[in-house]
Amino acid sequence: MSGFVDTAQSNVKGGDGGAGCVGFRRESHVPKGGPDGGDGGRGGDVWLRANRNVASLLAFRDHPHRKAGSGTHGKGQKLHGKGGADLVVDVPEGTVVRSPDGELLADLLHHGDTWLAARGGQGGRGNARFLSNARRAPSFAEQGEYGEERWLKLELKLMADAALVGFPNAGKSTLISVVSAAKPKIADYPFTTLEPHLGVVRWQDHDFVLADIPGLIEGAAEGRGLGHHFLRHIERARVLVILCDLAPVDGRSPAEQERVLLDELRRYRPELLERPRLVVGSKADVAAPEVEFDGMRIASVTRAGLDEFRGRLATLIETARAAEGDVDPYVVFRPEEQGFSVVREGPKEWRVQGRPAERAVALADLTNSEAMAYVQQRLQRMGVERALARAGAADGDLVRIGDHELLYEEPA
Repeated sequence: MSGFVDTAQSNVKGGDGGAGCVGFRRESHVPKGGPDGGDGGRGGDVWLRANRNVASLLAFRDHPHRKAGSGTHGKGQKLHGKGGADLVVDVPEGTVVRSPDGELLADLLHHGDTWLAARGGQGGRGNARFLSNARRAPSFAEQGEYGEERWLKLELKLMADAALVGFPNAGKSTLISVVSAAKPKIADYPFTTLEPHLGVVRWQDHDFVLADIPGLIEGAAEGRGLGHHFLRHIERARVLVILCDLAPVDGRSPAEQERVLLDELRRYRPELLERPRLVVGSKADVAAPEVEFDGMRIASVTRAGLDEFRGRLATLIETARAAEGDVDPYVVFRPEEQGFSVVREGPKEWRVQGRPAERAVALADLTNSEAMAYVQQRLQRMGVERALARAGAADGDLVRIGDHELLYEEPA
């Protein structure tokens, strides 16, 4: 079974928050001791982090679930619960994170890049937090909030300076095996390579990473022959090496091979044709004399032309690296959602959307009348009642906030 996995799904869940405590001081010679319930601990977060020492997504294949630690409950004497431990999940450099419907969430390109995958739940406040002049002995506390949970799609796009692009059995694996320490499977039949391989090429003062991409066939851009599965790994390469077989078994000319390969790249992602590229003819030692080819010729078995190949490729890569250095990196900050909105879901049915309102209800113990009155006051201060009235809500309408259903009453 292959140890290289470049697509996976993962279920991530933040830790649950601990519940707040309802407690009162019980000491001798202290009449009417006040509330002293402590807060619950916050649940831990789940983070994804790019790590150059992780080679594939193999760890998610049989074990897709990742969960952070939960917070502990608060106790009397204002003892707060311990917060849950964060969970850092290492993934390979170049991992793209998407939602189940394909929305791009994160691109962990470089070593150390980190993304918050699932928030931990907020710990509930103990009853000592609700002490006020009007509420001298609060008999309620907040529940802990459940941690965020969701499924993610992970895709690995290999990080390489150059990618070998060619038809099956064009000599890509043989080439990378002689110019680097990579040892891919090599045989005299098509589709020997079923997974990408990376090799570090050292040439004079240059070091660069070369990727052996499994052979493409005509129609790869439409997914034929696992085309998208392989083409994804070409996207990050700075330079493309178009490898044309000078001794093809199917008789396809080098010019026709180049045309078809470039057309597949264009149909998959047109911007790939703007990358620097080097067109190379392989198997020059066994090619027929009449084969026409104007580009560089190499023979991996006899090592003919490999010094020139490495030199020209190193020059292209250094130029591409220098051009990238002129681009200023930027970071997009997405602030946490604030406020709420009211949406009609049907006749006499409404939904209040927004994290502040949903959290206010989720943390409350709605079986306690005092807690229910506090939640009502809190929603009123947020402006939820006023927004429902403006939207047209009437007495007896059903209002959904998060997982809870409440009945709307018009303000007196």
